[in-house]
Amino acid sequence: MTATQSDFIQIYQASEAQFRTELSDGLLAVSAFASPKYFYDALGSKLFAAICELPEYYPTRTEASIFDAHQSEIAASVGVGNTLIDLGAGDCAKAARLFSALQPAQYVPVDISVDYLRDAVSHLKQRFPHIQMTGLGMDFSSSMQLPDVVQRSKRLFFYPGSSIGNFTPTEAVEFFRRLRAACDGDGGLLIGVDLIKDPGILTAAYNDALGVTASFNLNLLLHLNKLLGANFDIRAWRHNSYFNPEQSRIEMYLEARHTHTVKWQGGERRFREGERIHTENSYKYTPDSFVQLLQQSGLIVTRTWSDVDNWFMVCHARVM
Repeated sequence: MTATQSDFIQIYQASEAQFRTELSDGLLAVSAFASPKYFYDALGSKLFAAICELPEYYPTRTEASIFDAHQSEIAASVGVGNTLIDLGAGDCAKAARLFSALQPAQYVPVDISVDYLRDAVSHLKQRFPHIQMTGLGMDFSSSMQLPDVVQRSKRLFFYPGSSIGNFTPTEAVEFFRRLRAACDGDGGLLIGVDLIKDPGILTAAYNDALGVTASFNLNLLLHLNKLLGANFDIRAWRHNSYFNPEQSRIEMYLEARHTHTVKWQGGERRFREGERIHTENSYKYTPDSFVQLLQQSGLIVTRTWSDVDNWFMVCHARVM
């Protein structure tokens, strides 16, 4: 395939049988769960964008303040003219804020929410017609096989927002190793990570007063209804999240308000009152523990930047 400036490649083509099996197995597990990647249908992506604007949700604005305050230092560390690969790009806004400083030769936004990303890239292309853009509709959580149109040299993976917190530490190491394998010797990673802080601040960020995070969580059930032909009634469920200090993570659940049975094509489960579906973890780190995680993965941390309160950290790491 020949690349053009407006390429969009849809790689994510999960078969109906595949996601039905994955979701059904999760719902039938002893402790029911659903992968957080299923949050991001079109509505879920928009709800997450709204979450990022909430006063309680500090990660987005805190990370943005770090990028704004240290753009020149970040550009000096990562270099200019990279192939900027934006993982979980969403509306692409975070990467776009860095275009003037990083001057990417190619911008490759990657997201599982294909239609949402396609629209975002279309609008972004109008603002930055001089940047070659190749959008990828892709599930990068388990594979990092990029198409040939993505330039191999100077790959800079961009993973902001502390989305790495959705992985367990062991999974994060494996994920970083896949990124490392996808780079040549001049590749690297620019990543944002949420740091351990007052549990009250952490808990409030996932339990906002407007209930947008609750709607985001509950929308997962509407998505499952479409994917599985299920009959989840969101009125029978409530959002539940809290900080687990032993695991150093926020845990998010959907909790049954009363005992009832949910049916879907090929399965059913009776949920007792108070029984939960685990929908997300968000691990929090100390600066040292996160640097050690990167080093275990074969990456060399070159610079880190934090906000004045040390709530959040941005790291640049290079492949060894």
